[in-house]
Amino acid sequence: MKIVMAIIKPFKLEEVRDALTAIGVHGLTVTEVKGYGRQKGHTEIYRGAEYAVSFLPKIKIEVAVASDQVEKTIDAITVAAKTGQIGDGKIFVINLENAVRIRTGEADAAAL
Repeated sequence: MKIVMAIIKPFKLEEVRDALTAIGVHGLTVTEVKGYGRQKGHTEIYRGAEYAVSFLPKIKIEVAVASDQVEKTIDAITVAAKTGQIGDGKIFVINLENAVRIRTGEADAAAL
């Protein structure tokens, strides 16, 4: 089992969710986060004053999947989240030792 974590642009969330549902991934966790990568923020003008925006709003999606679904999950997120512009995001894959469904007590792959 793996956790696939993706940092994406906020307006791409629905497209990514639809793509994951289409490949059979039904549960995900979404968090609103702020950060920066290579673009290191940008400047904006508000009421005539220029100011630096150091941390850009992003969405973090976390999905627990079986090991054999990792590549399909990565491909679905990549296709749905890609705009071709800087700041499209990143995908990280983390090992998941075990999982337990609280309601039923099911463990590991059955809990996903």
